[in-house]
Amino acid sequence: MPSLGAQDALIHLMVAMAAADGGISDTELRGVGALLATAPVFAGFDLQRLPDVADRCREILASEDGLADLIAEIAGSVPVKLHETAYALAVEIAASDTRAGQPELRLLQMLRDDLDLDPLATAAIERSARVRYRKLCPPRTGCRGSISASVPRSAS
Repeated sequence: MPSLGAQDALIHLMVAMAAADGGISDTELRGVGALLATAPVFAGFDLQRLPDVADRCREILASEDGLADLIAEIAGSVPVKLHETAYALAVEIAASDTRAGQPELRLLQMLRDDLDLDPLATAAIERSARVRYRKLCPPRTGCRGSISASVPRSAS
């Protein structure tokens, strides 16, 4: 498999996270678009290439060991100094639709392991996402279904 550039690898990660539960929601697509437009790590990325980059990600994920291959590609293509950034992007997409199920949690665990991330750093990244995606509780609801219950937490 040809090596990816760092930006392509980070986009693959976001697409994989969005698709982890079997589909990509409009909210997740908007989240990917917002990160591409605002995150400094994507400065200079040609948005015209996005469909091709996303298609390549889908091809990798469809292969026999797709997810493992994709994570290995990300680990090899993203500089170590950006591993926490990669994790933060993945958490951001997982949190964007306010529910992180087992597939998303599994992908985040694989990332923590394969990128050899510091548990305190991942906990801080996850906490930051929980704080950013909190909603005001309507009176007398107790915030059922709030993001604070579904954004992943690192296993300590």
